[in-house]
Amino acid sequence: MELDWLKDFQALAAQGSFSRAVDARNVTQPAFSRRVRALEDWVGAPLFVRSAHGATLTPAGTHFLPLATDLMRNLERARRDTRAVGDRQRTALSIAATHALSFTFFPGWMRRHINLDAIGTFNLLSDSMEACEQIMLSGEVHFLLCHHHTDTPARFDAAHFPSTLLSSDTLVAVCRPDAQERPLWPIPGQAHKSTRILGYSAASGLGRILAAKYADLRGIVCVEIVFTSHLAATLLTMVREGLGAAWLPLTLTDDDLRSGRLVRAGESAFDIPVDIRLFRSPVCRSQAADQLWDQLNGSADTH
Repeated sequence: MELDWLKDFQALAAQGSFSRAVDARNVTQPAFSRRVRALEDWVGAPLFVRSAHGATLTPAGTHFLPLATDLMRNLERARRDTRAVGDRQRTALSIAATHALSFTFFPGWMRRHINLDAIGTFNLLSDSMEACEQIMLSGEVHFLLCHHHTDTPARFDAAHFPSTLLSSDTLVAVCRPDAQERPLWPIPGQAHKSTRILGYSAASGLGRILAAKYADLRGIVCVEIVFTSHLAATLLTMVREGLGAAWLPLTLTDDDLRSGRLVRAGESAFDIPVDIRLFRSPVCRSQAADQLWDQLNGSADTH
């Protein structure tokens, strides 16, 4: 049985006319008729009643039509999924990384540990923590690069997704300075002026970490959450504009703090130390991924 037989069958069932079906399939009339007859011979029953007015489905044809449609759909899905597997095999190394680390930590780390000339095709997917976890769980990438805190484990089984500690970072409450170079939005806030907090949405991994540390930010005296986003870079831009204070990774804000463009909004007691970890997929594997993992584990902690 050939795939074109099913396509011709579907076209004739839809058009109800050999001439219109031939035009739709862009084939010759003899070839089309021959393939429809071949399918009927293969099924072992007439599928169409032919007349001067066209072609209508027989009871057997009516029964076979949804089966043929499902078969075509399943074949297309099988082709698409198999191609995706082949694409992953051709991609020597693929990493999903949260937005914040994609912009700050990843470029320098890649320069030190990944030789693009040696591994072949490399793919980086940058998204929110929630999206990166879904990508990881679906087996689309070899690794997931993200911030991590022991109080907020990733949303997959750590026993099956081992991780390696790459570096450390700190979430620091920062804001723009006022004219006297004091915090414009101090934490904790003042009785006469609540501090505006620019927070993270539910899709953010940094937001989970912050929520675990401060289950209720409003429990910190006189602070008010006025805006949320899953992008630390968006919060950084708004902090620079003086719109509020936010807990941001030191890897993202270090230059601003050194230059005085931003200042700490609170004491170091409000800092949140975090890990930068690389999680490994148990199902998406390649030689390049194995080599990178072995290389990292020679000098890093694995859990």
